[in-house]
Amino acid sequence: MRILALDSSGLAASVAVVEEDKGEAVTVAEYTVNYKKTHSQTLLPMLDEIVKMTELDLDEIDGIGVAAGPGSFTGLRIGSATAKGLGLALGKPLIAVPTLEGLACNLWGTV
Repeated sequence: MRILALDSSGLAASVAVVEEDKGEAVTVAEYTVNYKKTHSQTLLPMLDEIVKMTELDLDEIDGIGVAAGPGSFTGLRIGSATAKGLGLALGKPLIAVPTLEGLACNLWGTV
């Protein structure tokens, strides 16, 4: 399974590709930008760069994960609209990920 993930809920924007390898999730690529541009200017160029660097065919992804909030209202709208457009164009399902749950996953296995 291969998931394309978009996060535009905060000041930084992130795009990542995650694959399942032997039953475990492995981050194949991640691109995060926190620079004076809006998410509408950064998300698609970041996705394009990941696709080029990993030689990813977007038809091979199984779903698109998108940060669902809480977060910046405008940022969430940009991320959701980008994910929805990609999902419709590629015929792939969207997966809403609550922002706080996504952040909490960074601590998985630390206790």
